[in-house]
Amino acid sequence: MSTITSLEEKRKQVQVTTQQYQNERNTKSKAIGQAKARGEDTKPLMDEVASIGTALKQAETELEQLQNDLNAITLDVPNIPHASVPDGKDERDNQEVAPLGEPKKLDFAPKDHVDLGEGLGLMDFEVAAKISGARFVVLQGVLAQLHRALIQFMLDLHTQEHGYTETYVPYLVNADSLRGTGQLPKFETELFALTRRAGLLPDSHGRGAGDQPGARHHTMPRGCRANRSATHHVSAARPGRTAKTHAA
Repeated sequence: MSTITSLEEKRKQVQVTTQQYQNERNTKSKAIGQAKARGEDTKPLMDEVASIGTALKQAETELEQLQNDLNAITLDVPNIPHASVPDGKDERDNQEVAPLGEPKKLDFAPKDHVDLGEGLGLMDFEVAAKISGARFVVLQGVLAQLHRALIQFMLDLHTQEHGYTETYVPYLVNADSLRGTGQLPKFETELFALTRRAGLLPDSHGRGAGDQPGARHHTMPRGCRANRSATHHVSAARPGRTAKTHAA
């Protein structure tokens, strides 16, 4: 905390200095125009403005660096757990809050969804890797239909019965949107990003869920955003609730 406090105090000082230089430059620039109108020599004033401009640029650079240093620290500070959350070293220290039903006892060794999907010919990771790379899958047949049906079911349920409004949000988000939802900088190495060669900004990322563009959408001033609506992927925000869907 002492480091953050020290940086913040320094940032405030440099910001005040920066604003003073900006005001002084503006005042001198106006004086140049007035001096020209009177036919006076403006070189002394222009030299002053140039000197102020150099000092201003240095102050702006220092201010930006201080803000970056502050961001680097604050973005790594984790969320504070609720007071009811127990201390612990790992998952073994977790406490059961409330059970729901009983674990089903099986008379056979269960398979995970990957083994089941591949075994039934409904999931194809090999083809997906050739199309897009690792961590993707191609769904086929009834599983692809189920995937689409679940999206539609959740959309219909929340928009028709729970008061949500449907919103279709962009597939790509910028770095600010990911910082606002806690994805950056923590998960930067796990995110897919597009470069300028694709005609997009370098910090454009593929988003993992609808809460990322949806959260950014709800932080925009009302006059700057579209009608409040439910997004395709369904994540939910209550109330002024938005169900989010991301259709392929």
